[in-house]
Amino acid sequence: AVLVVAVVGAAQPERAAVLVGLAGLDQALHRALDAPAAVQAGLEEVVVEAHAEGLQALFDEPGRRGLGAFAVGDDDAVAEAGYDGIDLGPVGYLGLGADLGRRLADRGLGLAGAYIEFRYHDAENVTAMMPELDAMLDTFDAVAPFASTPPPRPTIADVGSPARHGAPGAGARNPASGLSDAEWDQFALGMNRVLERCRQRGYEPTLHCETGSFLESTAELEKVLTITDIDVCLETGHQLLGGGDPHDFFHTWSDRVNHVHLKDVTMSVFDDIVRTGQPSSAIWANEAFPRLGEGDFDVARFVTNLIASGFAGWLVVEQDIFPTTPARFAQAIDDQRINRTYLSTLGL
Repeated sequence: AVLVVAVVGAAQPERAAVLVGLAGLDQALHRALDAPAAVQAGLEEVVVEAHAEGLQALFDEPGRRGLGAFAVGDDDAVAEAGYDGIDLGPVGYLGLGADLGRRLADRGLGLAGAYIEFRYHDAENVTAMMPELDAMLDTFDAVAPFASTPPPRPTIADVGSPARHGAPGAGARNPASGLSDAEWDQFALGMNRVLERCRQRGYEPTLHCETGSFLESTAELEKVLTITDIDVCLETGHQLLGGGDPHDFFHTWSDRVNHVHLKDVTMSVFDDIVRTGQPSSAIWANEAFPRLGEGDFDVARFVTNLIASGFAGWLVVEQDIFPTTPARFAQAIDDQRINRTYLSTLGL
């Protein structure tokens, strides 16, 4: 994925960075996706490998070799692109503790948030995932003394099921594939436990929809907004794939939107994935998310309305892919420069 972020409603940023890794990597860690890849960045080669138990980044560069975290902002051209911050990815991916805070501060970056999935209607899963949530919040705490940007959002999502991931978009096409009334009751209990833990630690979470999860369709998102008091991350790409309309959703729920993940979508790619029975991972492998302004979503209209609404907070630019060659990684970096230039024409 390429996760680059800007603060809406803030002064024009002076520095930038880009996280080049595996598309959907934070989600994939929970689904045990095995997807090794290599990153070429100047003199540094970073081999990133996702496993069920975590992520390793192997550095091989002059004077340094071994396990560590992915280097942020080493490319000056990327640093000049104009982004304000970066999303965390899996805990440890960018570094840990005060070292991470210093690394981000040295590059003029804030931390926008981090992504985590639960099976909210399964109490045992919620309990099992709490240590991972705490580790994420510990990272937020460690970075806080170095930050001058809005606080990061715990970005919480639903893990879904094999059946849902095998039929992306089923939430809208086949509502019966969703949770039962009893499961929704348990879902609310589980989510409230997560909300309580985040708020006890001083962080306000945001709800993330995801293709293949039980938070896929607009009806499912609105269900959660009515049975809990969580605010929502308006995730334009996955909401479109889930059959929703981000413009209408924002008009209806703007007072509950506290975070934005901005994607464009090529719907014909997704339609082909559905037609041929491919799983949700094909969304990234087949590159359903193009550069901003080059897909089927009216990004300009959305950004104009977002600014007019007075929204102030993190906007995370995402163009999730599974890059498999150095050339595709290089293009991913160039894409984010182009995305940032495009957003500047819209007033960001």
